[in-house]
Amino acid sequence: MIKAENLRKAYEGNVVLHVEDLTINKGEIVGLVGNNGAGKTTFFSMILDLIKADSGHVLSKDADVSKTEDWKMYTSAYLDDGFLINFLTPDEYFEFVGGLFNLSKNDVMDFVKQFEPIFNGEVIGQKKFIRQLSMGNRKKVGLIGALIGNPEIVLWDEPFSNLDPSTQIRVRNVVKDHSENRTFLVSSHDLHHIAEVCTRIIILDKGKVVRDVQNSPAMKEELFEFFEVE
Repeated sequence: MIKAENLRKAYEGNVVLHVEDLTINKGEIVGLVGNNGAGKTTFFSMILDLIKADSGHVLSKDADVSKTEDWKMYTSAYLDDGFLINFLTPDEYFEFVGGLFNLSKNDVMDFVKQFEPIFNGEVIGQKKFIRQLSMGNRKKVGLIGALIGNPEIVLWDEPFSNLDPSTQIRVRNVVKDHSENRTFLVSSHDLHHIAEVCTRIIILDKGKVVRDVQNSPAMKEELFEFFEVE
């Protein structure tokens, strides 16, 4: 579904990402982990054609993302607050995203209402602009907004940060509950959540893939051992 081939990006001679050959298959829940500066966000940004590769390319359904926009119709993401529209209320933002997929206001609101346990009465129906929300509530808007329109591929960068423990678990369950016929790519520093929810874990270190582990009883142990050694 997604394939990176000889993908390389450097800034002022410092290589921040070099992925030689990596394939993400349809229906996988892939966790991308690594220390700060490992290249996780850079990789996500290149999948979304937000950063141009110095060499190599990313293919989505066999098409180069830098040469077509077809992938935008089945790919959604929330990487940071830059994906939000801060002068809208959450309801307006959800309606805007739904409009991109020709969804009615009622259809959009029916969809997002199922996530009220995550919103906890602080997001839907409020008269606050997104910029007035807490950091955690802004993240909730971005994460759930990325699910509108039934995208086939969803990229979430650090979805568990700035959320209280109960909400972190609810967000983790959203991935499990909405993973059928959908590919999730989730980057996080929280190894516990990644090990719990992902079917496959990819460890990046200094821009390179150093581990690519399928879910197994030994997966969690290997994951934690790697970072203990490091």
